[in-house]
Amino acid sequence: MKRKVCVVITARPSYSRIKTALTAIQAHPDLKLQLVVAASALLDRYGTAVNYIERDGFNITARVHNVLEGESPTNMAKTTGLGLMELSTVFYNLQPDMVVTIADRYETLATAVAGAYMNIPVVHIQGGEVTGSIDEKVRHAVTKLSDLHLVANRLAAENVIRMGELAENVSVTGCPSIDIAAEVCKQPDLDFQPYEKYGGVGWTMDLSNGYIVVMQHPVTTEYELARMQITETLQAVTDTGFPTLWFWPNVDAGSDGTSGGIRAFREHHDPPNLHFFKNMASADFLRLLINSRGIVGNSSVGIRECAFLGVPTINIGSRQSGRQRGPNVTDVPHDRAAIRAAIETMLASPRPKSEPIYGDGHAGERIADILATWKLSYEKKLAY
Repeated sequence: MKRKVCVVITARPSYSRIKTALTAIQAHPDLKLQLVVAASALLDRYGTAVNYIERDGFNITARVHNVLEGESPTNMAKTTGLGLMELSTVFYNLQPDMVVTIADRYETLATAVAGAYMNIPVVHIQGGEVTGSIDEKVRHAVTKLSDLHLVANRLAAENVIRMGELAENVSVTGCPSIDIAAEVCKQPDLDFQPYEKYGGVGWTMDLSNGYIVVMQHPVTTEYELARMQITETLQAVTDTGFPTLWFWPNVDAGSDGTSGGIRAFREHHDPPNLHFFKNMASADFLRLLINSRGIVGNSSVGIRECAFLGVPTINIGSRQSGRQRGPNVTDVPHDRAAIRAAIETMLASPRPKSEPIYGDGHAGERIADILATWKLSYEKKLAY
């Protein structure tokens, strides 16, 4: 019988981190995909990622609504608790042979806890990396709750093994998001008009002479500073006068401060070089990036996919602190003068070379093959 593989997607970045693996699982003769979409991936205010999932041809097995309004540390904890309750019911009904959880967002913890307590083997994608914020704690907690670890690179594998996991249960597959980046590199032309296809709000600038992309999320351990931090970036980018395509933040503690800061800045300044989007299909977003002059903010896409694409990245603040990075990254503090100076240097500098730090473009196939052949197990002990 086919193995039932239950994959839980909780946010828009999680989808790009698993999309090519979903395709490979769905096509594999020995696997049956059960796809659960939950949390902010279902919400319009964060771009309704579920719509892109369905447009890509995936059938959704179950939907879990568990996000509490008001992006605070308390509501992050409660959202995780609601996710644990709801996912337990979903897993009971679906009876999967394994559960796949992705990366390090706090909602993934609910997936791992539910699977572990229900004696379902838990598979973790993208563990073993080092960053800042609450993501660091969540990622390593999920590692300890998981039975199979499919990581992006050798350093991540070594970190997982040092945490006491059996080497035989750790495989370097690369990250599925790099698979999408590799396909984009084959046909890099910007073959769509962003304003026409995705709407958004703000000014419509001429992009033919270049543009930058901004994606900045709140830092959960600095959530009370979110409004100030986004205002520094808004002012710096506005002062450059350079056409800018700006993407809405994730649902995290501090998101209200970030989004409120954006709305207030637009109301008082109405910057003529800024246009804002909620979301974009993965391939379109990466195509937008590869044709840009660079990305500004603190999203992991600047560290991961942009290393492969050779896109300059200005990384602001501590959110990605400790994450392995390539020469495309320049780190700056939350300071408008430093951010503006870094942007001006980026615009005047040659593009960096591609660095395949997080994968080579074949992760999805590797992941499906491992899921089909791995000896199912939910018993574990420290390996040291």
